[in-house]
Amino acid sequence: MIVRLLFAAAALAVTVPAVLLPVPAHSAPAPAAARLIQMDHISVEVVGEGPAVILVPGLSSPRAVWDGVMPEFARGHRVYRVQVNGFGGDDPRANLAPGVLDGIVADLHRLIADEKIAGAAMVGHSMGGFLGLMIARAHPGDIGRLMIVDSLPYIGALFVPNATVAMVEPQAKVMRDQIAATHGTPLPDQAVQAMASANALKPESQAKIAGWTRNVDMRVVAEAMYEVMTTDLRGDMAGIGVPVTLLYPSSAMLPKERADALYRGEYAKAPHVAFVNVADSGHFIMLDQPEAFAAALTAFLK
Repeated sequence: MIVRLLFAAAALAVTVPAVLLPVPAHSAPAPAAARLIQMDHISVEVVGEGPAVILVPGLSSPRAVWDGVMPEFARGHRVYRVQVNGFGGDDPRANLAPGVLDGIVADLHRLIADEKIAGAAMVGHSMGGFLGLMIARAHPGDIGRLMIVDSLPYIGALFVPNATVAMVEPQAKVMRDQIAATHGTPLPDQAVQAMASANALKPESQAKIAGWTRNVDMRVVAEAMYEVMTTDLRGDMAGIGVPVTLLYPSSAMLPKERADALYRGEYAKAPHVAFVNVADSGHFIMLDQPEAFAAALTAFLK
């Protein structure tokens, strides 16, 4: 089971769904054309006008994972869609060296300063939510509120009760090296489907995940996964001052009682967390339950 979960971690946040926010009675004009900001560890597409919102996908996810919410979302917000270099078929740039997570946090901090958007809302799925916690810890004034879509302060808690970095690191290193070694070789269909099935419930969701998986630089995936698995933020939770909305799934595979205990326990020391459970969903809440995701996102941004 531990090996399977470690392998599934390599597919965290491969894609998100086609979800639309409720259409207002009087739609605003369509947003202007996007501009692109290229940085060492990330690139950022900027579109729309209004309060700033930063969207951070998870491990292996390109910025296109947010396409479903963009048409209406960008009408009332200035949206910053992040993409980790190497996760969308693009040049990995600085992400081929260790320090991927810290590099992304540094780029986000510079982006917020350069764009003068301190206090922006941030939405992060999986590794993106983990990065939101990292930036809230390192730069408390950068974001004003954070929505985390199915992520934990330490992913090791999924593998072993009371896990520590020392316990998980040897397996994380093996997984990093194995995943990096697949670079340049098409992933077997069976492996891609196994990862998709581990992260979503609906066949159509799994198909989307499988499609994105084939387009990433596995060297970047390997290093980013390793760093997530060897970074423990549980001791920092009491100092996370921004309001956090946590979306987390439950299903027949993860009954609500177990899900409640896991997520509430891991975030127990964070002072400002609103817990929102989404039933009948896998890790990709936005794919498996798009209406529930859209409703939660709309409430978060009010």
